Amino acid sequence: MAEAYKSQDVLIALRKIIRATDIQSKRIAKICGLTIPQAMVLRSIGDLGDVTVKSLSYNVSLSQATVTTILNRLEHSGFTTRVRSTLDKRKVYARLTDKGLFTLDSIPPLLHERFEERFSALSEAQRFQIVGTLQQLSQMMDAESIDASPLLDLADATQESA
Repeated sequence: MAEAYKSQDVLIALRKIIRATDIQSKRIAKICGLTIPQAMVLRSIGDLGDVTVKSLSYNVSLSQATVTTILNRLEHSGFTTRVRSTLDKRKVYARLTDKGLFTLDSIPPLLHERFEERFSALSEAQRFQIVGTLQQLSQMMDAESIDASPLLDLADATQESA
C-alpha cells in the first residue's frame, strides 16, 4: 500500500515551482538583461507590430499601468520607442528599435509558454481538476486575495507593478 501524501509533499512541490520560476528569471536576465515581464512585452510588440498600451496590456495579461511602467524602462534602455499615429494624433504606439529586434531573437522560450502548450494538451477534465486543486491550495495558504498576473516570475512581477 502506498504511503499517504503529506502536507510536506505539497510544500515541496510548491517550492520546486517557485524555484523553477526563480531560476528562469535569473537565466533570462543573464541572457538578455530583461525581466520576465519585460521579455513578455518585448515579444508581444514583436508579434503584434506597432501596438497601443491597451492592446499590449490585453495581450500580456498585465494592467495598463504595469505595461506603461515596463515600456518606460524598455524605452529608457533603447529597446522600444513610442510613435504617434499619423491618422489619429491621440494614439501612441510602442515600436521595437533595432536593439529591441536584436534582443528579441535572444530571448529563450519562457516557462509559462511551455506550460501553456502542455496545459492545453491536457483533457478538459484534467485542466478543470488542476485549476480547482490550485485554487483550493491558494485558499488554504490565505492567498486568494493576493493580486497575481498569469506569468511565472514572482519577484519581477511585483517590482514591475510598483
